Amino acid sequence: MGMFTSFNIASTGLTAQRLRMDLISANVANATTTRTPEGGPYRRKRAIFAPENIRPNYKSPRVPERIDHGMGQGVRVVKIEDDASPFRLVYDPTHPDAIKTGPKKGYVEMPNINIVTEMTDLISSSRSYEANVTMINNAKAMYTKALEIGRIGV
Repeated sequence: MGMFTSFNIASTGLTAQRLRMDLISANVANATTTRTPEGGPYRRKRAIFAPENIRPNYKSPRVPERIDHGMGQGVRVVKIEDDASPFRLVYDPTHPDAIKTGPKKGYVEMPNINIVTEMTDLISSSRSYEANVTMINNAKAMYTKALEIGRIGV
């Protein structure tokens, strides 16, 4: 594993969690949007993550060959998908988007967004982001200490 592989791995986590937080904020902002350009209410969006192989940028010639120089793992966003759960129905016959005829007359289809779920996801994403920042700071501190030890030995 190269010296900067840990930074590369953590940076993929930072990028993925930042995108997840952006999607959550868009979901919360559109929690009452009943009309979109595609037609119908806003659909909740969510990010799908998958592991990513990161090739080390540098391989030290001093590391013995028996040590595995395998790829580090990271994460990437595979796709952003719409949540297929059904829309909420709210009875409000005065709403401009209320259903005009049929058994659901007077009901408005509202986005399939639950604010409690979104806030829970936001806390989870924020904690994951913080964990990656902490990992970067700890790796940086270890590398700094290693350089200090190298200076003392000279």
